[in-house]
Amino acid sequence: MKRLSFNGDWKYAHLGRGDWKEVTLPHDAMLSEPRKNDSAGGTNTGFFEAHDYEYVKEFEAPEDAAYVEFEGVYHNAEVFLDGEAMPAHPNGYFGFRVPVSAGKHTIRVIAHNAGQPSSRWYSGAGIYRPVTLVCLPEAHILPESIVIQTTDYARRKVRVAFAVAGGGKADNVKVEILDGEQVLDSARAASGTAEFVLGGAELWSPDHPKLYTARLTYGTDVQTVRFGIRTVEVDAADGFRINGQRTLLLGACIHHDNGIIGAVGHPFAERRKIALLKKAGFNAIRSAHNPASKAILDACDELGVMVLDEYVDMWYIHKTVYDYANFFEKNWKDDLKLLVEKDRNHPSVVMYSIGNEVSETAQPKGIELAGLMRDELHALDDRPVTCGINIFFNFLSSMGFGVYSDEKAKQEAEKAEKNKGKVKKKAVGSEFINNIAGLMGAGFMKFGATLHGSDVKTRDAFAKLDVAGYNYGVNRYTKDLKRYPERVILGSETFAVDAMKFYETASANPALIGDFVWTGMDYLGEVGLGAWDYKAYAPDFEHTAGWIAAGSGTIDLVGTETGQMEFMQVAYGLSPIRIGVEPVCFSGEKHSPAAWRDSNAIESWSWDGCEGKKAAIEVYTKGASVELLLNGKHIGQKKRPEFGWVRFKTAYEPGELTAVSYDGNGQEIARTSLKSAGKETVLTLLPETETVKKGDLLYVRLRYTDGNGVVKPAVRGNIKVRVSGGKLLALGSACPYNKRGYLTDTTDTYYGEALAVIEPTGNVTVRAESRYGKKNVTVKYEG
Repeated sequence: MKRLSFNGDWKYAHLGRGDWKEVTLPHDAMLSEPRKNDSAGGTNTGFFEAHDYEYVKEFEAPEDAAYVEFEGVYHNAEVFLDGEAMPAHPNGYFGFRVPVSAGKHTIRVIAHNAGQPSSRWYSGAGIYRPVTLVCLPEAHILPESIVIQTTDYARRKVRVAFAVAGGGKADNVKVEILDGEQVLDSARAASGTAEFVLGGAELWSPDHPKLYTARLTYGTDVQTVRFGIRTVEVDAADGFRINGQRTLLLGACIHHDNGIIGAVGHPFAERRKIALLKKAGFNAIRSAHNPASKAILDACDELGVMVLDEYVDMWYIHKTVYDYANFFEKNWKDDLKLLVEKDRNHPSVVMYSIGNEVSETAQPKGIELAGLMRDELHALDDRPVTCGINIFFNFLSSMGFGVYSDEKAKQEAEKAEKNKGKVKKKAVGSEFINNIAGLMGAGFMKFGATLHGSDVKTRDAFAKLDVAGYNYGVNRYTKDLKRYPERVILGSETFAVDAMKFYETASANPALIGDFVWTGMDYLGEVGLGAWDYKAYAPDFEHTAGWIAAGSGTIDLVGTETGQMEFMQVAYGLSPIRIGVEPVCFSGEKHSPAAWRDSNAIESWSWDGCEGKKAAIEVYTKGASVELLLNGKHIGQKKRPEFGWVRFKTAYEPGELTAVSYDGNGQEIARTSLKSAGKETVLTLLPETETVKKGDLLYVRLRYTDGNGVVKPAVRGNIKVRVSGGKLLALGSACPYNKRGYLTDTTDTYYGEALAVIEPTGNVTVRAESRYGKKNVTVKYEG
């Protein structure tokens, strides 16, 4: 088996326009479109105009060519090989294969995206994930048939199962287990199965993600699959267990986009995202709300990040007019099979989710369907199954609130057309409950989840699942742990502010197995959902076309950890004490409202020009009380509220800000300090890697700092960037409001920072210029 990159030598155009441009895949066609207030996708997609696109490639396939594998085309793809229609998949997050034979061919792919809205977040459009040409001999192993399973972690016992094409003998296959290049064991398969006891082999876990390789040889066909030796068990008595050890899922929900490069599923960008999340303290992700890319799963395998592998955002009731609901009932069985076949050999995948906030789970039909989907997954795999259910929305939808109907959608579309797009559509589904939270506050949704009706409208669906997925149900944990002693509970979607409450509750109750915060990394679309921004950065608070991102990440759009992330690190016991400071440069000003944020604090005491302004300070700790000192002077001491953080206010002055945490007996348990930057301001370029390899991307942080590299968040100004030895793919900041977009050579900064992403072709030199000077940096290329 050979897997050849099929990403080069494409061209694309708007369907029917003939405006062809050369392009290398993966590619997000939507990111270069204008953004307008009358965009049908609106706040969901960041106001990008939406169109249909066509991609064309001429190629010559080798003698052993078998098929072209597309990982993801958004969406409703059509594929033609030499003018003949070929199989595809309407769901933009599912892959498909196009059979090819030896010889010269022309392949044409149409990605339909003009019908809007089709998503509740920024989807991107086009062939946004990698494409591969797969070559196989006539006699070969079926790649999707290979299953590697740990049957006994204590004995390191592993089973490898497979099937061969064309009804060949599955016992004429040599199976080897490798650690790097070293062969640990080998066997001839019997009836498509080989078993191994790998004494001394290391187990896979989030703390020690050891990987091995299975190499299968069948005639001239050689295939390799990486795997980890690990088991997953879960029950209310002993909780979630990896290799028999209780493990808390400290998780982050993530969308599929990669920030300023849009939906481009570049493997380097995918790995960077997982590495940032792991470094921040997360040991799990939820692929919200679609199957993860292969690159994401590979990175999770390698870095030790567990995956809650999610199927869809909707079932048979639409959330947007052009979403997948029309295909769901016909396709769900086949989709689950495709999902499992793609992901089951990844040790990082520890659980499946059959949906997100699907209010069908409040209906008899939907409750039955939940059980059918669980059973289907159990027949394919042994991993546990959950579903992220918004508890309060199930109750509201059962009374008719926020439920989609074709008639309502048609009426709104007619009104919008008549009024040139100026009619605001009525929110349904998840968007409806999000809007309620935005208006009433996050506490209202959490309170609603505790109502008796919310329990009634979720308990039957939860009974159908191995794990009950609670979206925003933190205030139900304690009672439900007693009321339903056999129920396993997962915080499938939560607010960062509730991290400490979750952790303390879960530590004492094994049946509460994990928490997935919304969101780990900020994302495009759902604009302003979690943004606390001031007029200087966001001139309007009405979420019009200048807005582009959600602003809800505990890690922002360029990869910087926020104050909410600091709080979570303390809540998880990863740090004893941290300090966050609300932007002193905007002291006393109002910020944009958003329910998915409880703090906009920054870990900085460097606020140039803000001397004498009132500074709001947050101290995160598990100690009983906190003392605050500024330049050695006592500012105050306060008790810590249960599950929360301590707040102080004082006049800003440069120097050293120190927080000291005390236990209940007044004994110091931890302290930390923030020091102000020096007076000089310079432009600093900081590549994230010392070298860059062929096929990778180069990320360069652009910062305003002092001479020692301390970031100055109150300093702001445009930066112009030129690149030699590569192509500037994207340039931008983490600000959720960005009228310029990410495809120009100039960017503003956001709290002193911006980011450039470069595709290298040789040694890369980045030249940046701003009113604070010029700076160059060169990164060596290892081709």
